[in-house]
Amino acid sequence: MAKEPLSELHLAAWRAFLKAHATVVDRIDHDLAAEQRLSLSSYDVLIELYEAPDRRLRMHELAQRVVLSRSGLTRLVDRLEAEGLLTRDRCGTDRRGAYAVITEQGVAALRKAWPVYARGISHYFARWLSQEEAQIFAAAFERLLQTSSDE
Repeated sequence: MAKEPLSELHLAAWRAFLKAHATVVDRIDHDLAAEQRLSLSSYDVLIELYEAPDRRLRMHELAQRVVLSRSGLTRLVDRLEAEGLLTRDRCGTDRRGAYAVITEQGVAALRKAWPVYARGISHYFARWLSQEEAQIFAAAFERLLQTSSDE
């Protein structure tokens, strides 16, 4: 149990955050599917690879950057590899380790999905926040992420 009682306001904010996140993610995923684009989880994996040095990450690094369980990530990477959107590259002398590497086909899929994703972010999220509210959200969430990685 928490040492300090949670205020009703903090509980309400927590619940609203969870519901809003689930709703927005579901709507954007639906829009991507309707346009026959990448799923949001596939996009998440591929954008992490795209933005990584040499467009590659070791599997454990990728697991730390995406919001999927390790088993869920393995299944998704298997599917993305089968679709030609990424490849696995063995790590030199470490036969157990492997890099996930985005392919040109994966980059093209990202580029195709981005307009739908951006429209969803704008329509379901950004238009409901003022610039000041967006700054507050960004600062608060960055602070939460920073303290989570420190613990």
